[in-house]
Formats: sequence, structure tokens, C-alpha cells
Amino acid sequence: MQLGLSERGQRLHTELEDFVRERVIPNEALHEEQIAASGDPHHHPAIMEELQAEARSRGLWNLFLPDDEHGAGLSNLDYAHLAELTGRSVIMAPTATNCAAPDTGNMEVLPLVGTPEQQRQWMAPLLEAKIRSAFFMTEPGVASSDARNIQTRIERDGEHYVINGRKWWSSGASSSRCKVGILMGLTDTEADPYRQQSMVLVPMDSPGGEVVRELPVYGRFDGHGGHPEVAFTDVRVPVSNLLGEEGDGFAIAQQRLGPGRIHHCMRMIGMAERGFDLMCERALERTPFGRPIADQGVFQHWIAQARVRIEQARLLTLKAAHLMDEVGNRGARMEISAIKLVAPSMAEWVLDKAIQTHGGAGFTDDTPLAMMWAHARTLRMADGPDEVHEMALARRELKRYRGTS
Repeated sequence: MQLGLSERGQRLHTELEDFVRERVIPNEALHEEQIAASGDPHHHPAIMEELQAEARSRGLWNLFLPDDEHGAGLSNLDYAHLAELTGRSVIMAPTATNCAAPDTGNMEVLPLVGTPEQQRQWMAPLLEAKIRSAFFMTEPGVASSDARNIQTRIERDGEHYVINGRKWWSSGASSSRCKVGILMGLTDTEADPYRQQSMVLVPMDSPGGEVVRELPVYGRFDGHGGHPEVAFTDVRVPVSNLLGEEGDGFAIAQQRLGPGRIHHCMRMIGMAERGFDLMCERALERTPFGRPIADQGVFQHWIAQARVRIEQARLLTLKAAHLMDEVGNRGARMEISAIKLVAPSMAEWVLDKAIQTHGGAGFTDDTPLAMMWAHARTLRMADGPDEVHEMALARRELKRYRGTS
């Protein structure tokens, strides 16, 4: 099994590594300063515009899209190596290269099931980063890890659909640059449980749509559009805004969430590597009780464990990406579940030890560690609860012993 980069992937990897190290990470403080000065936590600052222009000029744009027409035309395996680099500056680098969620997942869906007009109206500006988008799936009142529980209604009324319901963790929806969202809801409660749901495009200026509140993550309010709760009250959209056919919602969700969620796993490796770097540097600087932390056995245990865990997670991520290329997302679904289970927990563990090594500084915003830890911990739920991935893996393994396939 070959898990290395292609020749083109290696060239892009070298270019992206230089871009993240020399241009993105050194501008993280300026990025935050410009957002704070604007008074809008979701502001798109000048430094990001500058970095996006540079990324495009260097060929580091829409790297996640596997087709040459809309994206870089890379394999999942090549992109896994590149996405790891963007994880080293997880807030800025994905946006700078137009590879940030939820826009990535939405840009993957539109070529698959979007009509030519839907692609012209929404995908074209997303590809140019002229707008942002949201994904409305999770609901506050139900266990949304099972999409069959979704309660939001999409009811046809002549040439329109009328939407009523409430969504939350709607990443990006609070940004003034967010112009459209993909919403999943019920169109036929009498159909097969996996054919009851549909997806529609909802312009953000539709009457009846309202951002109810911003949701903090461990007490922190994310910028870049946040993750708000959004209410839909008699929101009307044209029937032409339907994605695919009525009843396709569950299938589209599976198409969207498989590849898109492994992108998070790829970035988790980069986050963990940056945390590892900061941990080692700090351990060599701090000298409690007469000797550097780096000389103490407990830290050396952490450093060894961190390196092993990162390498294991990287190999599993690359294997999943390789199988997605070779046998498709469905054929790789067990490896996708496995890495969704492993990567966030690994990053959370490494970042926790990096925070501990920093002492009080680890809990502040003097380093990116606290932010990255919260991000990693959140993904143990946002990418599907750990328990769901464990259940899927266990069921698949038990089938072999039950004599079924």
C-alpha cells in the first residue's frame, strides 16, 4: 500500500508548507487584531483577503476538490498530506486556501446533485470565496446523530417549499458573508425512514429565517460565522431549490459527510504536530526544581506517547484516504469511522499534555493551545459521537463471526 504523495502532490506540499510557515502562522496575531478592531467577531479581515490572493497566485486554492474543473484535481491521499499542513493553523490556513468547512462539504454536494442553475448561482461564488455558506442539519431537541430523528418540516405549497423548524451548530451562519445554506428536513413522514428527508438550498435573506443566538464552545465564541441556533418560521423557497429529488436527503448527507469529515481528521494531525512542537519547546525552557521539565521522566513519557499516537493516527488517516481513492467512500466506510474515532481523541490528548507543560499560560490565549484543545474535543461530537463510530465498527467486526457480510 503506497501512502506517499504523487509528484504533483509533493510540489504542492512544499509550496503549502512554506505558505503556512512563512505567511499564515506569523500573521495569526494580526488576524485577531484586525477582527477585534472591526467590532464584529465574524469580520473577514484585510490580512485574510491578502492571504487568499497569495494562495490563489501560488496554486493553493480549492485543494480539497478532486476534479480539475472546479478544484485542484488531487486524490484524497494527496489532499490528506496537504490538509495536515493547514491544521497547523486551523483557524486561518483552511480559509486562506478556500478549504474551510462547511463550505467544502457544500461545494462537494453541488457538483454531485446541484442543477446547472444552482451551481451557477451558489457554487461559482463559493469557489471564488466571494461568499460563505452554512449547513443546517443538527437540531436542539433531538439526537441528531441519527438523521431519522430530524423534525424540521419541508412542505410543498404550489411552486414553493415552506420550511418550519429550528437548527443549531449552524457553522458560518452568523457571518454577513454567508449567503446560502443547505437545509435537511422532512418532506414525507410516511415514506421509508431513509427516504423521508430532503435537502433544499435556503438563501440567508429569506423572510422567516432568524439567527436566535450564538452558541459558545467551552465558553469561547468562535468568529468566522460562529455556530448559531437558527429558527425557520414559514420560510418559503422555490421548488427549484431542491437538491436532487425528494427523499434524497439521507443519501446526500452520507455523500457529504463522509469525505468532508475525514478532512477534519487530516487537520487534526497538523494540530497535534503544532501542539507537540510547542510542548517540546516549552519543556526545554521551563526549569522547576532545578532542572528542565524535558529531563523529567513524566514529560519524557508524554513525548514518547505523543509521537507514537500522532504517527498511528496519521497512518490510519492515510490508509482511509487511500481506500477512498481505490474503492470509494462506501468501501472505506469502516476506516473512515475508525479515523473519526481516533484522530480527535489523539489530538485532544496531545494538546492536553501541551497545555499542562505550559502551566498557567496553557489556559490563556497567549498560545493557540486552548483554542485547539476545544476544537479537538468538539470534533469528538461534531464528527459523530465516538459511541456511534464504535457501534459501527463493532457491528462490522461481529458480522464476520456471525457468518454474514
